[in-house]
Amino acid sequence: MRKLVAGKLHGIYVTEANLNYHGSITLDPDHCEEAGILPMEFVEIWNKNSGARISTYVILGERGSRCCILNGAAARTCQPGDQIIICNSVYLDESRLTSLKPKVLTFDENNHVQDRLCYSVGVDASSKYTFEILDEAETALPIPLMVSGS
Repeated sequence: MRKLVAGKLHGIYVTEANLNYHGSITLDPDHCEEAGILPMEFVEIWNKNSGARISTYVILGERGSRCCILNGAAARTCQPGDQIIICNSVYLDESRLTSLKPKVLTFDENNHVQDRLCYSVGVDASSKYTFEILDEAETALPIPLMVSGS
């Protein structure tokens, strides 16, 4: 079993940091559902501004609020306005790797979804892995970023 990316909120902006609350991250249920992130699921958070990396669990905020609130100890690592990456993961047998299609959402400065992307791993004719980032808005045409490896 390998730990793999299951979904990502990439570049979402922190709307609040609440030190006096039980630890977690509060997210808009709309964003979570679209990226496949569950309530109470552990996620990794990477702060693009400071480089801080933490792990915490998700609680759901108000639907449609576009909130991203770091709570408790996590509030010490991110401040309002910081741009962060939130990633959940799944353990999967390598033989099922090509069936995994993680959803990746990117955001504007008001936490509106800007892009809806999908990661896709395939296998080429020589049995080497291929990797594509597909843009759902462009009817799943590959974005020009291609990486190959085994």
